[in-house]
Amino acid sequence: MTITYTASVATSHFGTFIKLLARWRGSIYKLMWRELVIFILAYYALSLVYRFALPPDHKRTFEKVALYCEGYNNLIPVAFVLGFYVTIILTRWWDQFNIIPWPDRFAVFVTANVHGHDDRGRLMRRSIMRYCCLSFVFTFRSICTVVKKRFPTLDHVTEAGFMNKDEQKIIEGIETPHNKYFVPLVWATSLISRARKEGRIQDDFAEVNQFRGQLGSLFNYDWISVPLVYTQTVTLSVYTFFLSCLMGRQFLEPDQGFKHRVDIYFPVFTVLQFIFYMGWLKVAESLINPFGEDDEDFDINSLIDRNLQVSYLIVDGMHLEHPQLIKDQYWDDVDFELPYTAASEQFKTEPHKGSAVDISVKEKDSEFMPLPSLPENQTLFSTFVEEGKNIMEDRSTPKNIPLPMQSDGSLQSRISPRAYSKKSSVQEKHFPQRQVSNMSASTTCTRSDLHNSQQISTVWSQSTLAHILDVAETEHRGCRKTLRIYLPCLTWMTKMVIQPVLKWNVLK
Repeated sequence: MTITYTASVATSHFGTFIKLLARWRGSIYKLMWRELVIFILAYYALSLVYRFALPPDHKRTFEKVALYCEGYNNLIPVAFVLGFYVTIILTRWWDQFNIIPWPDRFAVFVTANVHGHDDRGRLMRRSIMRYCCLSFVFTFRSICTVVKKRFPTLDHVTEAGFMNKDEQKIIEGIETPHNKYFVPLVWATSLISRARKEGRIQDDFAEVNQFRGQLGSLFNYDWISVPLVYTQTVTLSVYTFFLSCLMGRQFLEPDQGFKHRVDIYFPVFTVLQFIFYMGWLKVAESLINPFGEDDEDFDINSLIDRNLQVSYLIVDGMHLEHPQLIKDQYWDDVDFELPYTAASEQFKTEPHKGSAVDISVKEKDSEFMPLPSLPENQTLFSTFVEEGKNIMEDRSTPKNIPLPMQSDGSLQSRISPRAYSKKSSVQEKHFPQRQVSNMSASTTCTRSDLHNSQQISTVWSQSTLAHILDVAETEHRGCRKTLRIYLPCLTWMTKMVIQPVLKWNVLK
């Protein structure tokens, strides 16, 4: 039922689209000719009344109404609401077509996985595909008017060969308030399970669920339509706009000082505007449900016929059959060319090799730059790993890292008094004196020890990072910028890992 004109526009030349304007079936003229005739007749009726039937004082009133309609009809946002509405309808229309399930993929899986040339294997394959097509018919009997008219009852479906009398009785005996389109697919899965038990299936495939999901999506589109309030808003905006145009676009006598100078008996641009806007609305009305009887609706009846025929052909007529294996005509050739006819020779082109293939680089710019060299068996990462090993062995200050000491030999603190008082309160909370006093004299931990451990961890983090940065400065200058970026991450690791380890070592 869909009007196809793809072949007519395959090649663009002068007048390609103009020729399409002469088509009637599926055209805009067929959709809206009635509305256009009514609009023109109403326009001429008001014009004749104004010109010949009204007295002068009534003409003045008519002119005031016409000016009022002309001044305010542009406030109706016809183009905005109509354009957005048609966009939604077109997207919905195309999505519904893409969601229609095709049994070809499922049939290929069935013929490839359900083995057996005997009558039982053949019966299983044909029954599985017949159940899928039966589910397809049940679905479209519920959402498509042309399919419902073709199969008004289950008897018609049985008579067409989609199911037998016993299967019809089973479906009629199932008591459920919902649609029974899924019942044949359940039968198909049961047949697949039986074929697996009989050893006819070695590989798993879940095409039945995908087929059912697409049918369910079609039900969802039929259930949930475009909101009625939006459809009403668009329809009201278009029709009220042109009702106001019937008065606002009338010719008024220029003797009264109006802007009209030429009496155009036929409203050319008003009619064009009516065709564009009303045609836009008619397109949306035609596509909002593609399973009807319009010219642009999907031809589901022919699809039903095609699905059953192709399914039987794949799973039965072509089951495990293929032509004889012989060498092709290019068996011994690697570099060969396929032939062209005289009509297609002009379209022969060279293969595309890439847009950057022809770019040339100057010889002086094509030399590789020398890379910074590192000492043999020495890398920045190995240096960092070695420092970590020293820390884990000593569980104290890292080796070969000088710590800042005061004149009396004690460790120089880099922690401010304010930070120290805050840390001391935290230590009193987590290490109360009553818990420390229970320890033996040899393992008693004082606050000064904890303070020193914090100084050690702080100095370790600053000194170690400075040491790593010095190594990067001397060995690989390009890494120093990278380490500056990762410095916050290393500081966080020191705070969350090294400091608790040192505290535990002092307590121990």
